[in-house]
Amino acid sequence: MGQKTVRFSDLSGELITRDDTLARIVIHEHPELGDSPVEIEALADEAAVIEKSALRVAVVEVFLPGEEEPRRVTMDAAAFDKLASDKPMSELLLTARPAKPARRARAAAAAAPATTRGISYDTLEHAGEPHKGRITEAERELVRDHLDAINERLAKQDIRTIDPKDPEHISRYGLTGLAVAKAAQGD
Repeated sequence: MGQKTVRFSDLSGELITRDDTLARIVIHEHPELGDSPVEIEALADEAAVIEKSALRVAVVEVFLPGEEEPRRVTMDAAAFDKLASDKPMSELLLTARPAKPARRARAAAAAAPATTRGISYDTLEHAGEPHKGRITEAERELVRDHLDAINERLAKQDIRTIDPKDPEHISRYGLTGLAVAKAAQGD
């Protein structure tokens, strides 16, 4: 006896009959969303509508005098562009200086382990997972010392594994010595 898996679009409830029509949608921010991203499945055509409906927005933080925390604001990009009256926003953005993290954020980042949305990548439980934060020496060391175990965990979670031959991974995780050793073994 065999089993057959049937998938339905989480958006429309329509049957998804072919894998090449299945789209994965990860929701990072929504007024009804909790603390962490969630994912849903939909038909590729439904996902394409999302992209076509995308809004051009500017996400800014406003640091007001006398307030310790900035206010994060998302607004229509065209409305934000109109705020620049001296010269066009595109020119203003090209000549603007890079943002510095707030003093408080810099101090906290230096003292705390690398985290994104409350996840510490300086642990075996999460080391090697893709993330936008900086790779700390502690995470690099975990990846170098436990690469096989970490790759096994990543594969079980359907997350990309760390390839010791991939130049980006070699640089990101400091795998130069490991890459040379693997090449010498013929792996």
